[in-house]
Amino acid sequence: MNITILWADDEIDLLKPHILFLEERGYTVIPVTSGSDALDELEQQTPDIVFLDEQMPGLSGIDTLRRIKESHPQLPVVMITKSEEEHLMEDALGGKISDYLIKPVNPSQILLTVKKHTERIRLENERSTMGYQQQFTQIGQQLGSLNSCDEWVEMYRKLVYWDLELASVDDDNIHDIFLAQRREANAQFCRFYENHYLDWLSGRAPKPLMSQTVLNERLFPLLDRPTFLIVIDNFRYDQWKFVQPLIERYLRVERDDIFYTILPTTTQFARNAMFAGLMPSEIERKYPQYWVNEDEEGWKNQYESELLGENLRRHGIGVKMTYNKVMVSQYGKRLVDRVDELMRSTLNVIIYNFIDMLSHARTDSDVVRELAVGEQAYRSLTLSWLEHSPLLELLRALSERDVNVVITTDHGSVRVERPVRVKGDRDVSVNLRYKQGRLLDYDAKQVFEVKDPARLFLPRRHLPSPYIFARAGDFFAYPNNYNEYVKYYSTTFQHGGISMEECLVPYIILHPRNR
Repeated sequence: MNITILWADDEIDLLKPHILFLEERGYTVIPVTSGSDALDELEQQTPDIVFLDEQMPGLSGIDTLRRIKESHPQLPVVMITKSEEEHLMEDALGGKISDYLIKPVNPSQILLTVKKHTERIRLENERSTMGYQQQFTQIGQQLGSLNSCDEWVEMYRKLVYWDLELASVDDDNIHDIFLAQRREANAQFCRFYENHYLDWLSGRAPKPLMSQTVLNERLFPLLDRPTFLIVIDNFRYDQWKFVQPLIERYLRVERDDIFYTILPTTTQFARNAMFAGLMPSEIERKYPQYWVNEDEEGWKNQYESELLGENLRRHGIGVKMTYNKVMVSQYGKRLVDRVDELMRSTLNVIIYNFIDMLSHARTDSDVVRELAVGEQAYRSLTLSWLEHSPLLELLRALSERDVNVVITTDHGSVRVERPVRVKGDRDVSVNLRYKQGRLLDYDAKQVFEVKDPARLFLPRRHLPSPYIFARAGDFFAYPNNYNEYVKYYSTTFQHGGISMEECLVPYIILHPRNR
């Protein structure tokens, strides 16, 4: 890689040994003696980095810097000065300059600075690739011996870490290797989940932290001060890790948990169970007025506030609570304006549906498909939304108050790739990742099949009426218009079935940094 350096110094002749040192290592150096000459060179070509002497006759280094940033805002500029002045540190921190060096400088300093600002990404990518290659065999060995819920949580954390580390690496081979290993991990996870899920529900085996227990175990103990429970629908753990640095500008992560969702991994079942502290069939039996079946008219999650209120009462917790669902930005902004009013309630629940709407829009909209073409783009859209959303304004406001903040979700989503044929009548549920119906026709080897909904603690719609769930990157496709159906839904983000991305989701407790 040929790196070009533009170096402006009125005593450039004295720096000849430094220039030769760089040229011997393959760098191209363009020496100029004034700021004006540097600007003239920039009109002819764009170097990879600029070194500017702060004190030059005529156009000073500071004035030259200002002119460079007007035309080349992303170009790294390193200021070389005789004294470590405070304004230079402030400019460096503010991004006006990339770095500064104190005279006299030696060749090694210059070389290190050039590498730091022009080869950082390449070096980081090489380090990430090498690190994953060293971990590849160890991860493969571990996948064959994971037997506990906690071990699978730690494995998922590790895979998410490498997914994010390798995202910027421009090496198709390493991406293919990682993708194959993640697919294998998902296949193993599905087997683990299917082998243990019914035992967790029946009490035959200790269950992990799950949808129906997470608020009781993690939220209720926090209610000694105002607490904001922020539920971001369809929020995956990798998305959380991607936006975490932005949120940590304002709040400190006290606890980074992952819990297991129930099946189906959809809002109707998983979020109702989370708020109620009960499985769906228990909700239907205990609070029939608050449960709406799939084949019934009405919004399936319209009683979340009531279910949470009943859950608190069953646990003897009498606190003032607000419930807020943000569907449009204007409502989110009003919540920011009402922060002091909300602080008078012990528990404030705020639902954000943006990511769920994004995943559905990616299915239905060609434009959004292009914007969220893969996992990395999907995460980037999440970050872009958060950066410009009233949710970030709310978190900033909460960081100045004595509160607990919880960020969690009801389920995640998985990018589907492989169709699984299934047949059914018009009463079969329409979700691509799970099906229930009387006349389902499918290959039992390709699905997780539970013939009796009672074992899943799910309401029974018909007799007989099994549930089937898609695994990992599978999705259900009907034989009618099969090819068009597959083409339309392939590579979209779906939820309802079994995968690490859907079933292992974040539960994050945050506090203000000054607490």
